[in-house]
Amino acid sequence: MKKLGLIGGMGVESTIPYYHDIVYGVQKKLDKNIFPCLTIESVNVFRVLELCREKNYDGLTEYLMQAVNNLIRSEADFIALSANTPHIVFAQLQEKSTVPLVSIIETTCNEAVRLNMKKVGLLGTIFTMAEEFYRLPFKRNDIEIITPNETDMEYINQKISSELEMGIVKEDTLKEFQRIIKQLKEENNIEAVILGCTELPLLLSDKVSPVPCLDTMKLHIDALINMIVE
Repeated sequence: MKKLGLIGGMGVESTIPYYHDIVYGVQKKLDKNIFPCLTIESVNVFRVLELCREKNYDGLTEYLMQAVNNLIRSEADFIALSANTPHIVFAQLQEKSTVPLVSIIETTCNEAVRLNMKKVGLLGTIFTMAEEFYRLPFKRNDIEIITPNETDMEYINQKISSELEMGIVKEDTLKEFQRIIKQLKEENNIEAVILGCTELPLLLSDKVSPVPCLDTMKLHIDALINMIVE
């Protein structure tokens, strides 16, 4: 098996299911009592968000490269970021890394292509929704990404940072997210919504969303399990 290096801490509530689902997913896939060898390098999500707010992408690259290099020294065969937002510097990290990085965005795009989707909504941090980096692979595959209006984007961003990052899930917040997704469906005819923050599955799923969800964390975890066992 290959060894995964996982950059976690972005935040804790998503790092936990990454670890749990990967180790048990490998066991289930191989159908024997075995857990994979992996290393988690935990970083500070608030530092990541601060650098994003400052648009200090060189600083963000430098900060995350410290984690990448620590994982390389742990003899990881490949590396993944357990969050969507830091993928804003994914290309820079991959260029500097001596081992492959597995993109959560490319993985999600591949699933949208497999499902023959042409228009999808995107929820996440303000950086994920407003910047161009998330759209690029979808544009290459002729898939249109629709984001909420500016007021709703600010609301989503605030709820992610003040509630979901802390593991807090509120019924009122769910209802408002449902309203936002329903509006995207009615006004833009989206076929699905990308849960473009790995804390969003705490709140949203196919059971409660007005449209199907592309759960970036689950898709990423499945891809990482396959790479571990291949």
